[in-house]
Amino acid sequence: MTRPTTSTAAWQPGMPGANNLPYGPAGRPAAPGGDGHGPQLGPPTVTIGSYPDYPSAQRVVDYLADNRFPVEHTAIVGTNLTLVETVLGRLTTGRAALIGAGTGAWFGLFIGLLFGIFTAGSWIAVVLVGLVIGAIWGAVFGAVAHAMSGGQRDFTSASALRAAQYAVTVDAGVADQARQLLGRMHMTPTGATAR
Repeated sequence: MTRPTTSTAAWQPGMPGANNLPYGPAGRPAAPGGDGHGPQLGPPTVTIGSYPDYPSAQRVVDYLADNRFPVEHTAIVGTNLTLVETVLGRLTTGRAALIGAGTGAWFGLFIGLLFGIFTAGSWIAVVLVGLVIGAIWGAVFGAVAHAMSGGQRDFTSASALRAAQYAVTVDAGVADQARQLLGRMHMTPTGATAR
């Protein structure tokens, strides 16, 4: 029995073996290009302003677009991201069943409509039966799922990502044009830096 030889060194540009990379789920992988650190990120960008909220940054990009600036060279970058989970209320087994019933009713309505299309008789009856059966099964699954959690998560919540600041960046080649347009706009950014 022979053992395959394994190399402990990372692949570097110019090393042999680029044609021997194994196939993955997405097909044959390409060897890293250039310096071996992956694809280039694109042209250098310049931050033309940082704003405390997204609507302010959006107004800047809208203003640039309204003044015929090539906004395809623009990006809004949120920095210092924070995950905020807002608690909406207490979750009891009854409320979990109610939420499950609502979800199940929508699914039952969808299935009822599909079967109703191919029914020769009363299609409304088929839709209503699908809706009722979906609501019942949804309530059962919602209650059972909550009961099986053992009280680990007895609340409902909604999660959202929030950024502390929103930077408007443009490609370095059009940064002067963007600055000139923003000079006419009566909105003050909190800072402008190059990166």
